[in-house]
Amino acid sequence: VLDRGWYVLGPEVTAFEQEFAAYCGTSDCVSLASGTDALEFALRALGIGPGKTVLTVANAGLYSTIAIIATGATPVYAEILPDKLLIDPTDMKRILDSRKVDAIIVTHLYGLLANMRSILLFAREKGVPVIEDCAQAHGASRQGKKAGSLADIACFSFYPTKNLGALGDGGAITTSRPELADAVRQLRQYGWSSKYQATRPNGHNSRLDELQAAILRAKLPHLDGWNARRRDIAKRYSTGIKHPKITTPGTHGEEHVAHLYVIRTAERDALKQHLAAANIPCDIHYPIPDFAQPAYRALFPGVHLPITTQACNEVLTLPCFPELADDEVDAIIAHINAW
Repeated sequence: VLDRGWYVLGPEVTAFEQEFAAYCGTSDCVSLASGTDALEFALRALGIGPGKTVLTVANAGLYSTIAIIATGATPVYAEILPDKLLIDPTDMKRILDSRKVDAIIVTHLYGLLANMRSILLFAREKGVPVIEDCAQAHGASRQGKKAGSLADIACFSFYPTKNLGALGDGGAITTSRPELADAVRQLRQYGWSSKYQATRPNGHNSRLDELQAAILRAKLPHLDGWNARRRDIAKRYSTGIKHPKITTPGTHGEEHVAHLYVIRTAERDALKQHLAAANIPCDIHYPIPDFAQPAYRALFPGVHLPITTQACNEVLTLPCFPELADDEVDAIIAHINAW
């Protein structure tokens, strides 16, 4: 890339977009500067703006909420499933039956695919477009169809810690609806239809640079192998952790790429301190429901989602990445079981 001297929207970006679209099973991929931009532009491509309503969940780190608010639309939150912590299709249907919803963002949280069959069935009945948030689910699949190909448009992040990560920020959308891809291509470059002619409003500068595209191209062939290793680690945790105060996420197949391995306990802080004493790093994904965030809670008076709130109070993320050795995983399990 340095020798070529072409650093923005060049051959590496073009090649990566083609390769990632083929990997996901879509006709188009449009790369962007971040996954958050991908969410915002996907919404804008679907015509979401002021006066519109977007259904999402409140336990997935605020990212969808920020994108929805950036368009001027209003977020509405569905409850989550208590075991998988993904959007509850039944509660989603209840909301669709009770009010007008203009789009749905479905987050494949922690790398586990949501129940897209039920979600799409309910959404299609109401004529509501669906956006997949695949930021944590690169390569997850069910019945041969990969995350990113299951809805109208999908959004990816290539933040360095993702299953497919760049050496900096990056993002993309995938879709098999060319008109949506074309809209995002305009939005990522000032709304231009041709150079210096802006015909689509609300565009700005959001481009994956050539160097990051080249890095992602080099890493993409390794993604399935890395995901398999993540699943092995997750299975080792789920079969090895045996503690009456801890709930594990169980074991899954290819529908889970184990971006994060998240356990639950009502005594999270005590367990976190126990692990810290053994120099075992852990984190919380995510501690505050979107509707309770200090910057936004004034927008959501009276929102009450007990399952979401309880999950945010109990979740704890253990180390899970392909380079983690089996003996390291076993040592973590032993410390947890000794708590």
